[in-house]
Amino acid sequence: MRTLGEINRAMHDYLPLYYADVAPANNVIDREADELAAINSAVYSVLDQFFIDTATWGIDRWERIFGVAVDELKPIDQRRSVIKSKLRGVGTVTPALVEQVAEAYDNGDVTVTENNATYTVTITFISTLGIPPNLADIQAAIRDILPAHLVVNYVFRFLTWNEVNAKNLTWSAWTALNLTWNQLEVYT
Repeated sequence: MRTLGEINRAMHDYLPLYYADVAPANNVIDREADELAAINSAVYSVLDQFFIDTATWGIDRWERIFGVAVDELKPIDQRRSVIKSKLRGVGTVTPALVEQVAEAYDNGDVTVTENNATYTVTITFISTLGIPPNLADIQAAIRDILPAHLVVNYVFRFLTWNEVNAKNLTWSAWTALNLTWNQLEVYT
């Protein structure tokens, strides 16, 4: 997208040099550059709505296309994750597909382990500390694609004592951080 300054400069470059000192001509060019920049911005804003990763005010249209309930109270990144998982969740259900769907929500690494003998699938969140904020969405998406007879277990990663010790902080330094227990479990 071109900036207002770039548009203004390009328009002035098209004028003959003798207009450089004519105030009314410069004023007209400046006002037209403002309008062209606004049009340029509006066109790019509409274009952004055609892609899930950049959609903002058009995200509800994506949600309707994929049959997702519109919840404007959710953050935009979580709404995008729901749509991406719907898009990825098509095809034969394999551990790789379940992994892709879970990663679409978590924006991190997960592993999927299936145990056919006990009819269970275990989803382990590797790179994310704590419980993802949109866990209910992840669970709903996974439940949508997995066969009904499978039980799904979720394993979350929290800060371990070894990781706490590796920070080389004294107890008074930890106290100074003023963290709750839940905040400490996911402290990086």
